[in-house]
Amino acid sequence: MSNTYTLNVAGLTRQLPVCPINEKLDIAAFVMFSDVEMTVAVSEALIKKCPDFDVIITAESKGIPLAYEMARQSGKPYVVARKSIKLYMKNPISVTVKSITTANEQVLHLSEDKAEMLKNKKVLIVDDVISTGESLKALEQLVNAAGGNIAAEAAVLAEGDAADRNDIIFLEKLPLFFK
Repeated sequence: MSNTYTLNVAGLTRQLPVCPINEKLDIAAFVMFSDVEMTVAVSEALIKKCPDFDVIITAESKGIPLAYEMARQSGKPYVVARKSIKLYMKNPISVTVKSITTANEQVLHLSEDKAEMLKNKKVLIVDDVISTGESLKALEQLVNAAGGNIAAEAAVLAEGDAADRNDIIFLEKLPLFFK
């Protein structure tokens, strides 16, 4: 097996490194950090596929460039669920998440003022890759706790079984590599 995977998405081609998750599974690592061309292109393509929304939410950190660019292109605000409580965060809402790309459980936090931005709004949940769906579940919990209404859940890529889901919006499938 090659140590890279060729990804074609939003009219662009990238070689993704294939990385081991454990002794039985490898994944192709999709990271938009520093790839402005990719971030702009996939944001434009995703916005076209998404229903109307008022605000975007994503989890820290790999979804931030996507959420920012989608917010910039749509003129709508975005909110980032943080991985730690910062000194400036008042009365945070917190939920626990276990992602395939993270070794340990993480906790996502939303400050009171950011939660207020979601209240009674149509919220678009976005992420770079949806795999197990655990990050989405955590973001759903935050949106619900804040009193927001989920408009849709979207990602650039759907990995493995996530590509078979009909409740998410995505641009391309990303395979899993079983050993």
